[in-house]
Amino acid sequence: MNKIRNVAVIAHVDHGKTTLTDKMIHYCQDIGEKLPEGDLILDNNDQERERGITIFAKNITVNYKGYKINLIDTPGHADFGGEVERVLNMADGVLILVDAFEGAMPQTRYVTQKALELGLKPIVVVNKVDKENCRPDEVQEDVFELMFNLDATEEQLDFETVYGSAKHNWMGAEWDKPADDISYLLDKIIEVIPEPPVNEGPLQMQITTIDYSSYVGRIAIGRVHRGEINMTMPISLVKRDGSVVRSKIKEIFVFNGLGKQKVEKVECGDLCAITGIADFEIGDTICHFEHPEALPAITIDEPTMSMLFTINNSPMFGKEGDFVTSRHIKERLEKETERNLALRVEQGATPEAFIVYGRGIMHLSVVIETMRREGYELQVGKPRVIIKEIDGVKCEPVEALTIDVPEEFSGKVIEAITRRKGDLLIMEPKGDLIHLEFEIPSRGLIGVRTVLMNLSAGEAIIAHRFDRFEPWKGDIPSRNKGVLVSMEQGNAFAYAMDKLQDRGKFFISPQSEVYEGMIVGEHTRDSDLCVNLTKAKKMSNMRSSGADDKTKLAPPTVFSLEECMEYIAEDEYVEVTPKSIRLRKILLKENERKRATSPSMAIS
Repeated sequence: MNKIRNVAVIAHVDHGKTTLTDKMIHYCQDIGEKLPEGDLILDNNDQERERGITIFAKNITVNYKGYKINLIDTPGHADFGGEVERVLNMADGVLILVDAFEGAMPQTRYVTQKALELGLKPIVVVNKVDKENCRPDEVQEDVFELMFNLDATEEQLDFETVYGSAKHNWMGAEWDKPADDISYLLDKIIEVIPEPPVNEGPLQMQITTIDYSSYVGRIAIGRVHRGEINMTMPISLVKRDGSVVRSKIKEIFVFNGLGKQKVEKVECGDLCAITGIADFEIGDTICHFEHPEALPAITIDEPTMSMLFTINNSPMFGKEGDFVTSRHIKERLEKETERNLALRVEQGATPEAFIVYGRGIMHLSVVIETMRREGYELQVGKPRVIIKEIDGVKCEPVEALTIDVPEEFSGKVIEAITRRKGDLLIMEPKGDLIHLEFEIPSRGLIGVRTVLMNLSAGEAIIAHRFDRFEPWKGDIPSRNKGVLVSMEQGNAFAYAMDKLQDRGKFFISPQSEVYEGMIVGEHTRDSDLCVNLTKAKKMSNMRSSGADDKTKLAPPTVFSLEECMEYIAEDEYVEVTPKSIRLRKILLKENERKRATSPSMAIS
């Protein structure tokens, strides 16, 4: 076992974790092994490639100088912290990756705290030292200060620092002396990261990840904490609720390169994948048949946001999706909770509605986008933060928000955040940018990214993480514009849209199919306006001045799924189908909406 090293790679989003892991795979590849073409071969999920971020933690193995290094690539976005929390149990050490310019960002602090609490040995990797205005020495000191503030032990504070550029394929002891390759980092992993401890006694292995194969079904992945595991041996599965299920292992695999290799047995300290066990969940413990002794449960931080998921009941219902009923949606959400520990699902007020709890808008949007691509049709409501009552006081989640922005935009950014109940804590120069740190209610973050990007001409660098619950901070101003709502069903005509351009901006193009109650644009005023876009130009044999002028329409505003979720008001839904994303009013008919908003007929 002294030839095994289990290492997790953790960092803030876009600091280079997956790029570095890729370079290590390429450097250590076995002769003759064919690697996939292109960059970021670990980001193999469609959404990961499109968004340019890691969403799911992944296990790969590289062989270097006779050592087997199990690498765990983790997500960097705060919304996917649940993925990081569960896989850190498999590691003995961590590579804490920081950008040589940005330094320790909010998610770096969050995952570093989790790693230090588990007693993992850190190696700090200062990446991207080739960037302009980089400050590697200051960043290294910032990381030391961060770890000191997180109550790291003396041994953890005595960490090794490696400098380099994963993009340019080198790592070395000094940032201003580029090396030839990344072997220095691999040598440090072997030297610094401890070998897995050999715990004598009956088998214990905690399931931290679930994989699936259409041939063998569900696959349990985890680390053998005690004893050894053999093929075809009978085992006891201790579930999170304490119940014990007897089962038998069919096949055992260890990680080898990008794939898996079938073996007869796995010893203490190694990572493995197991088939043949039924009805298991993340956090369950695989034990010796006669000694069912569970490991401590994996603790996952609670969700901070909820959304209503319901069936699609719009006039477009069933035209594009294969799975449209509440039973389909319920089964898919329950399946998602098996592997997505940070997600929770509850039955809503009606049989067709479900309340889904998650870490943030991106966390929930990834679930919705995945369902959409699998052929599901559904509607989702406005995201809501989770409110708690602590000692009789109404409390809401508060987040730490950091913004790096050019100085000329800093005043507008501070004004926008303070309007959303944000408190400015730190304002200091950082290279050619101004570094701002705020405390802000999670409610204030809904829609803030679009606002800040518009204010800063797209140059703001924004990051946030959940901090704690604080007493309710009062009302926060929401969307200050009304919407244009279609009053007829049919195809939108350019002639009708041209006549309405002075009333607002459109979200649809000419010839788009619309229906009564569908939101087709944003009004210039703070009230909603019903419009008829299906009115065509009447044909006649009379000519008039300017009749032959071409219709000139401004390009429509196209929202992403997350932007739609942030944009809608309480009385609106986002309709999601495999081919379309539409905005609509919950009550489609205008007279029903008026009746619902009148004081005498208000809906509770």
